[in-house]
Amino acid sequence: MEANEPINPKLINPKCSCFNLRKATRAVTQFYDHQLEPAGIRATQFTLLVSLASVSARTLTEMAHTLVMDRTTLTRNLKPLEKLGLIHTIEPRDKRSKAYSLTEQGRATLDKGIPLWHQAQKRIQSALTDERFERILKDMNDITKIISEL
Repeated sequence: MEANEPINPKLINPKCSCFNLRKATRAVTQFYDHQLEPAGIRATQFTLLVSLASVSARTLTEMAHTLVMDRTTLTRNLKPLEKLGLIHTIEPRDKRSKAYSLTEQGRATLDKGIPLWHQAQKRIQSALTDERFERILKDMNDITKIISEL
């Protein structure tokens, strides 16, 4: 296809990597949201709690980098967790940044959510088969790495 050649809009979405990845992400997120309902959190919130639980405290910049999110979006996603009492800001090593840590209530919510997440994970993995599931994870990690280098 020539650069000047008009593109039929009907042909874009079926081949668009962005559209198809976002569509798959929405489907998976909705599935995990439903599974995590008994814990009172959404999949995006669970991901943030897991990220914070993986270390004693995380700065906004570290979290944004790890999650491949811009700081503004991350801040907007952390605010509800703070209002729910699941996380709190703490004094970071570098006074110029902002750091967060799980509260006891946050740990309890995460403890309630992990078995629900595990069930959801097992259901998806078994539906895809272990080999396909591992290949998809590898492909997603490869995509993230490749795009970050463009």
